[in-house]
Amino acid sequence: MLPAIVIEQPPRLIRAIRLLPGEATPEEAAILADELSGITAMVAEKFTNDRTAEGIARALLLTVGGVSLGLEHLIQSVDEGDLDALDILVGEGAEHAFQAGFRMIRELAALPEDSLVSEYDNDPVYAQRRLKELFVDICTADPGESWSGYERFLGQVQQRQQVQATVKAAEWLRKNHYEGPVKDPDLNSEGVIALAIIFAAEGGARITARTGQSEFERFVKALRKHQPDFEQGWAEFLARIPPALQPVIAERIDIYRKHCTVLEQIGTKATIAQLMTELENYAGSEVDPEYP
Repeated sequence: MLPAIVIEQPPRLIRAIRLLPGEATPEEAAILADELSGITAMVAEKFTNDRTAEGIARALLLTVGGVSLGLEHLIQSVDEGDLDALDILVGEGAEHAFQAGFRMIRELAALPEDSLVSEYDNDPVYAQRRLKELFVDICTADPGESWSGYERFLGQVQQRQQVQATVKAAEWLRKNHYEGPVKDPDLNSEGVIALAIIFAAEGGARITARTGQSEFERFVKALRKHQPDFEQGWAEFLARIPPALQPVIAERIDIYRKHCTVLEQIGTKATIAQLMTELENYAGSEVDPEYP
């Protein structure tokens, strides 16, 4: 078996610097070196430890990655564009590229990482810690090794945008809950969507984003008595959703259409307690505990 071909992809900054001898003047090279030193000092002060050799070394890796991330975005080319990157470094400056890269990290950090939203997600201290962790994770780039930070950045953007769409759909459902908006800083987005879809099987005339046992009992009795057409209810429900949010809801409807233990067991002799347990598996904390 032939060995796999490994294509070396050093950070874009390093690939551009290699072109300096034939493409830039000594003065331009000196200015670039001075800029990169200044960025490294700033990164060491704010993100690592400017008083230790280890801190400065880590700051250098972050500078290489931060500038490279910005260059990838500015040139919009993954496989080519080293000369374009050098033109940006010489013409616009390394600071311009670094700021572009850091802005990308800041915008990524603002996107939700998980569909479970907590009040702590809006805490400034937590947000700053999350920003730093992302910066270190994506922008740590060894000048002598291949770096995939830009690809990982794009992957995280796509993943978080999907999570954001789920969160927005859940927020809209809460806002339009039939009993009035559900105001709770903690949000189980998947739970809210699951609850709304399950209750929409009865009919899509109203939106249920939060429930308790008494309302669930009424729902179960209604389904067992009237045996409504689930598809009709889901169609009515989906028609009420804003177009931008419909893809998220439609995807979840398709999942529950194929398999939803709550709806499947309603047609059996399962007790309310058993069904309630199944509902909690889907909705979690979005089911209100009710006590005598």
